[in-house]
Amino acid sequence: MSGGTPAYARTARTTPTRYRDRATWEQEAIHAVLDGSWVCHLGFIADGAPVVLPTIYARVGSRLYIHGSTGSRPLRGAAGEQGMPVCVTVTLVDGLVLTKSAFNHSVNFRSVVAHGTAHQVTDPEELTVALDALVDHAVPGRSAEVRPANAKELAATAVIRLELDEVSAKTRSDGADDDEADLDLPYWAGVVPVASRYGAPEPHPSTTVPLPAHLRDLTG
Repeated sequence: MSGGTPAYARTARTTPTRYRDRATWEQEAIHAVLDGSWVCHLGFIADGAPVVLPTIYARVGSRLYIHGSTGSRPLRGAAGEQGMPVCVTVTLVDGLVLTKSAFNHSVNFRSVVAHGTAHQVTDPEELTVALDALVDHAVPGRSAEVRPANAKELAATAVIRLELDEVSAKTRSDGADDDEADLDLPYWAGVVPVASRYGAPEPHPSTTVPLPAHLRDLTG
């Protein structure tokens, strides 16, 4: 606990060696970053070499579900009882920080790094929960308005589970930090905000139904 706020335990792997003041272990901050993106980067060791793959994920409580194919290396590695050591990262970019010197340019960001042992989800009920969460994480309410996966599709789909036991977030939200000697230089300095937005939905030619409420809510 940190000041009465629920927090994950600090470990050597989740404590930054630089800019420690930007780190937090508070669950609310960590969950906000995880809930604010759709793609994670999954790192693991395969044949003695590091591999990092982008994939989709969803958070359910203090658990991450990560999507994959039954033929993919991380899913095969996580299938045994011992599971597979992994590192999962998620990053949100909030702004481009432009300074009067090239050296001091930076990025405002929020990021999460999670370490642990991933296990393949094999329980049918948990797999249903995980797959629905993966769909609803991208578009809340979507899983209730589409055809569920059939047996063939389920056989080709795999999900791994990672408990959020060893995890931290790191944030930069400052302005331009120029050296005092550069302040009078005739160059522009400041922050360019960066934000994602939804465009107008573009229906497939086969679509004959009106835009559903969950998409109206999503795109505003």
